[in-house]
Amino acid sequence: MAYRVVGDCIGCGACVDNCPVSCIEMVDGIAVIDEDACISCGTCEGNCPVSAIEEV
Repeated sequence: MAYRVVGDCIGCGACVDNCPVSCIEMVDGIAVIDEDACISCGTCEGNCPVSAIEEV
């Protein structure tokens, strides 16, 4: 399983700053998760202030 940005990302970067494997980048102000590199730790989901990330 991996995580994906599925909601209204506000581009705050909290997920990027806290990802232990650096698999998230900001593209045009929106977080994009490399699902192949994601280790499904859930750190991004837990740090997202608007609940825009979920496990897929």
